[in-house]
Amino acid sequence: MHVASIGTGPAVLFIHGFPELWYSWRNQLLYLSSRGYRAIAPDLRGYGDTDAPPSVTSYTALHLVGDLIGLLDKLGIHQVFLVGHDWGALIAWYFCLFRPDRVKALVNMSVPFPPRNPAVRPLNNFRAVYGDDYYICRFQEPGEIEEEFAQIDTARLMKKFLCLRIPKPLCIPKDTGLSTLPDPSALPSWLSEEDVNYYASKFNQKGFTGPVNYYRCWDLNWELMAPWTGVQIKVPVKYIVGDQDLVYNNKGTKEYIHNGGFKKYVPYLQDVVVMEGVAHFINQEKAEEVGAHIYEFIKKF
Repeated sequence: MHVASIGTGPAVLFIHGFPELWYSWRNQLLYLSSRGYRAIAPDLRGYGDTDAPPSVTSYTALHLVGDLIGLLDKLGIHQVFLVGHDWGALIAWYFCLFRPDRVKALVNMSVPFPPRNPAVRPLNNFRAVYGDDYYICRFQEPGEIEEEFAQIDTARLMKKFLCLRIPKPLCIPKDTGLSTLPDPSALPSWLSEEDVNYYASKFNQKGFTGPVNYYRCWDLNWELMAPWTGVQIKVPVKYIVGDQDLVYNNKGTKEYIHNGGFKKYVPYLQDVVVMEGVAHFINQEKAEEVGAHIYEFIKKF
């Protein structure tokens, strides 16, 4: 496992999402380390310079959390502050379900806690609600989406993903493919060509199969999580989301977050921050504000 680490003090473990790397937390690593924390950000299984097992079933929630527990054990760290975004947020929720004893507090972004519905398989639900072109559904067939990704320059693909701002669930129709994702006319101020090229170099090296395999384990995770049906997150939590992201991937709504539905499953939810005018890659788009939100929360513990 490749790990970026800086600073000394209480440990903060940053968990990245798709299609990202440890590099997504570059600004928060510096921000937190300068304030007396040991900031740690690995490339997750299948990403960057970390190993990528070939089997789809090697990417379950149990494997991913197990990797992080193994990392903490290797570093001699008993408890950490967790910070997650996108898939990293899902992994952080699972981490808190499996091993709450290893977590001091959690700051999660963009993906609220997904309670398990024992009556409905997730992929059946996605297809029924959003159709077969919904991106999670399109990612299911091994090799198919990787072939589409390979048809365009990786740097261009990363720009499409990182700069995406659409106020609706993300779909990639088979007939039009990635052409439905717009090419940005210019990079936003928070993203440089150097940043894009770093991402592209690592995905060119490793490919997308490992990262996409996370999505291919969606139903398998649902099966494996049966023993945790109805279990609550029992650590202190702060949740941060961009208002455009409330709709972008249908990963939550203001109503769900504020009407008590979220609180039912996350009883120690202490703070919710909705950043106006901010899209999905919130930890990069609003790097300093996110760093400050993390610091203001974890310094209380």
